[in-house]
Amino acid sequence: MQLLLTVMGTDAEVVSHLLAKNPNNLYERVEKGLTVRLVYPKFSPDEVQVLIYVKPDPIDLVKNSPDLFDITHYINDREFAASSIFVSSIRKALGTALNGKPKEEFNAWVGHPFEMELAFGPIATDLRDQEIEALFVPIGYQVEIERSQSFIREKSSARFIKLKGKQTVQMALRHVSILIPVMDNYKHYFIDEREIEKLDHYGEGWLESHPLKAMILKRSLRFQNMISQSKFYEKETNSVKIDEPSKIRLNDLRYEAIINYVKALEKKESIVDLGAGEGKLSVQLGFLDGIKEIFSVEPSNKARLRALDRFELAKGKHGFLEPISVTGSLFYFDDRLRNKDVMILCEVIEHINEHRLPKIFETILKDYRPGVLIVTTPNQEYNAVYEMKEEMRHADHRFEWTRKEFKRNCEDWSSLFPYQLSYQGIGEEHPIYGHPTQMAIFTRKGDSHS
Repeated sequence: MQLLLTVMGTDAEVVSHLLAKNPNNLYERVEKGLTVRLVYPKFSPDEVQVLIYVKPDPIDLVKNSPDLFDITHYINDREFAASSIFVSSIRKALGTALNGKPKEEFNAWVGHPFEMELAFGPIATDLRDQEIEALFVPIGYQVEIERSQSFIREKSSARFIKLKGKQTVQMALRHVSILIPVMDNYKHYFIDEREIEKLDHYGEGWLESHPLKAMILKRSLRFQNMISQSKFYEKETNSVKIDEPSKIRLNDLRYEAIINYVKALEKKESIVDLGAGEGKLSVQLGFLDGIKEIFSVEPSNKARLRALDRFELAKGKHGFLEPISVTGSLFYFDDRLRNKDVMILCEVIEHINEHRLPKIFETILKDYRPGVLIVTTPNQEYNAVYEMKEEMRHADHRFEWTRKEFKRNCEDWSSLFPYQLSYQGIGEEHPIYGHPTQMAIFTRKGDSHS
């Protein structure tokens, strides 16, 4: 992960003094498994390039963390993606410039705007390209976004960002030190008062009037009690539609559709929530009458720990059946999950490579033999309603299918097994593109379930 700063124009060489880094010396620091290097690929009176590069030790990243025994941490982008890890490193290396504290004779240059380019990446982000542009355009940048190539899929979700504009070195570094973690939306550390102090300090002079201030606060500080302590917080800021709270979120509509369908079934004593994540759906299932057993199955140890916290909070509430948390995966057979009344795959299949799905559904329909199998997945056609530039809605999606593709695949999977199919749409229906989420229900023939 790297940041390349190019400063152009008369007196560009002054940048080395603002950074307090000698262009004739390689800057290198190793700290807590991170190697940070800073070099000047180009240094002339009218153009200076500064490259800062951070290489973390991938083993050290998971030491002494709750993810240590999580099988999913072996496949992640932390070693490569510009994130909070990267920003923490450059803040330390570039502290003089960020704080505007060069040697006294260069103080006058702290507020001097230069023509510059900043290029950084790769960024693994859930934001759309137009949302990234909306973060930087209001503060004076032209934005170029380039997607990297991937050997896993035709189009990678990782992006490289180039910013062009006239800025002071201090303000440009402050912009990226705040907005890279906002784009990545990942924190490798605990969010506390120190994070508020950093946001308040490095946001001075630009964040006050930023049109996406509410989103920046939310993705930087996460928690309302933290957000409300920032000097940038205003009561009206909290009412800005960060997640369109006036509308019911699509995820809630999915859960509602699944819950309503399960509630109407005659046979629902045993349920498997397969790929349960942090247990949000499993908790809702725990309040349904007539259920005697719920298996909440998830491969990520980190997600299961959060699910267990949810289950613990719900335990004291009337009528709650605590789900059984199981470490498991679609790729490994678990005899405990056989012959259950209901099995659910809510927004799971699109995270799996397509060629692996036929075998997975053969295992489910032939070996697990649930009475009812409920599967939800995005409707790719509906992406046109969102006016997306991205290929898919989420960075981790391996595919998204049209309604016709989904039905064809469901029919292929069920053709060799005694199941009948029905379909429902979830979310606000578009007259041309249908519903944002599509749901298939596989019902075992000969079983009475509704």
